[in-house]
Amino acid sequence: MADTTLIFHVSDIHFGLEDKQAIAWFADEVARHRPAAVAITGDLTMRARHREFAAATAWITALGVPVTVGVGNHDMPYFNPIERFFAPYRRFRGMREMVERELDLPGLAIIPLKTATRAQPRLNWSKGWVTPAALDLCLAAIDALPPGTRALIAVHHPLREVGTQGTALTRGGTRALEALATRPVEAVLSGHVHDAFDITEETANGPVRMIGAGTLSQRTRSTPPSFNALTWSGGKLAVEVRNLQQVATRDMMIEDVPPDALPPRHPGEPVAPIGAVPAVDPPVH
Repeated sequence: MADTTLIFHVSDIHFGLEDKQAIAWFADEVARHRPAAVAITGDLTMRARHREFAAATAWITALGVPVTVGVGNHDMPYFNPIERFFAPYRRFRGMREMVERELDLPGLAIIPLKTATRAQPRLNWSKGWVTPAALDLCLAAIDALPPGTRALIAVHHPLREVGTQGTALTRGGTRALEALATRPVEAVLSGHVHDAFDITEETANGPVRMIGAGTLSQRTRSTPPSFNALTWSGGKLAVEVRNLQQVATRDMMIEDVPPDALPPRHPGEPVAPIGAVPAVDPPVH
């Protein structure tokens, strides 16, 4: 019987507006099943406040398993533009060794690809951007893997431009998918849209599997709080969506990545003051 590796994929926890029942349930699932790794694909916090990062750090370190943490658009300093530009990862210091960390598992590696940037040449900085430098770094990590090893690419934003030439979710996403299709990539793991999906994206160089995780926050979109349980066995990757309301996985999967995803703003959720990093739209993802 082939060895089985279990990975939990979770995203968009949004400490500051987290669902306390959901994060406790996830921690219990980790303690019960002891996955080989946990991949968190960004948006740990709601407004990148120090207290939100402190809560996220305490929760993650208590999981007691290997964790890799991606950076989401909500994790960039929001009310401090100077820090955003010159020290955007400073608030991750309590978990710095986990941020954009490659995790090597039997026959499989989780490799980060950064899509959240401190600034970009369009007004809405909440959307994704795969820069050439970020893509080159990811491809080099894939190329350095031992022969026969497959890669799971961890991003925050889904790598899909939805035919809008860089104005939708992820600028450079099409180029990234085409490049990843030429490598031994098993799937691209993402978050951001607050709903789970498992789809195949066709590219000029072949298909790429895209797997999205839901949210553990109060900012649900069309499905309840959830995470993905990924099972790697016999060279095949299976996905099961686990959620608080015990909805079957088939019903949890949305059919496609939406062209834009705007979870409803929670009552009492703060709106940024005028002049505070004006290029960021506060009520997104």
